[in-house]
Amino acid sequence: MPKVAYSEEEKEQIRKDLIETGLELMSKQGIQHTTVEQIYKKVGISRTFFYTFFPTKEDLVVETLYLQQPKIISYAKKLMADPNLSWKDAVRQFFYSCCYGEKNGIAVLTIEEQQLIFKRLSKESYNLFRERQVRLFGSILECFGIKADKAKINLFTNLSLTVMVIRRAIPETLPLFVPEAAEETVNFQINAIVDCFEKLKE
Repeated sequence: MPKVAYSEEEKEQIRKDLIETGLELMSKQGIQHTTVEQIYKKVGISRTFFYTFFPTKEDLVVETLYLQQPKIISYAKKLMADPNLSWKDAVRQFFYSCCYGEKNGIAVLTIEEQQLIFKRLSKESYNLFRERQVRLFGSILECFGIKADKAKINLFTNLSLTVMVIRRAIPETLPLFVPEAAEETVNFQINAIVDCFEKLKE
C-alpha cells in the first residue's frame, strides 16, 4: 500500500531523488527519450505524487541542469589539472565530452528541447536560468585561465552551445546538413573555438 503521509524531510529527499534520477536517465538516453514515468517509477512514487513536486517534465529538466552545473565545473578543473594534458588537449576533451554527453553522463538540450522548455518557463524562472547559465560558463572560462568578462562569457556560451546543438541536430533536425560530415564538422568547430580562446588566456 502506498504511504499516506510523508514528513517534510522525506519529501525533500524524494525531490532530491527525482532530480538525481532524472539527470542519470537524461544523461544516458537523452532528455526527449526520458519519460516522467521512468523517473517516478525508479524513485518508487506515484505519478500523482510526482506532479506535486514538478508541475511539468520541463520543470524537472531545468532542475537536473542546475544539478549538473557544479559537476561540469569540477570536470573542467580536473582536466585542467591533468599533467598529461596540454591546455589545448584539456579544453578539446572538455568539448568532446559535452558534445557526446550521452557517452559521458552529461545531459545536453537539443534545439527542440530548448524551445519546449523555454516556452513553458515563467519570466522569473527564465531570468534565474540565465543568471545560472552566465555563472556556469563564466566559471568554465575561469577554469581555462581566461578572464570571464561579460563579452567573453556571451561569446563562449553561444559558441559552446552551437557546437553541442549542431552535433545533436544532424540529421534529424537539420536534414539539409550532410550527416557523413557531422563528426568532422564538430571537430572543426571545437578546434576553432579552442584556437580562438587560447589567445585570451591570462
